[in-house]
Amino acid sequence: MVNEARLYNQDFNLWLEQTAIAIKNQDVANMDWEGLLETIEDMGASEKRALRSYVKRLIEHILKLKYWESERQYNKKHWEKEIVNFREEIKDILKDSPSLNSYLEENYQDWFRKSVKAMAKEFDLPNDIFEPLATILQDE
Repeated sequence: MVNEARLYNQDFNLWLEQTAIAIKNQDVANMDWEGLLETIEDMGASEKRALRSYVKRLIEHILKLKYWESERQYNKKHWEKEIVNFREEIKDILKDSPSLNSYLEENYQDWFRKSVKAMAKEFDLPNDIFEPLATILQDE
């Protein structure tokens, strides 16, 4: 167990391979349970971070396309492409982990507010701006 815990910090990929073998063999005595728990928790947090990032980037690009008039002509196609990509990534995450739908719904307004705050540093936005979640996720 001490060697496995050390391996977790020294060569994560090798630790994964050895942990997979231990699970296949049901080798409970040689499992690095602490490392396994940490890895599982990190995986969940990683999915949430990815979802948050894609949603915020989607919001930012929708705001750019809708309100940043001085840059629209030059960047419109790029922003539209990014919007399509972000929507697809979000759909994939939610398809793989449907339970993250509630996480998205619970946090969307906060993420929207933060995205507006960031974008307001680059261009003028209306004070009462809000785009519903269903609207930003909808393919055009």
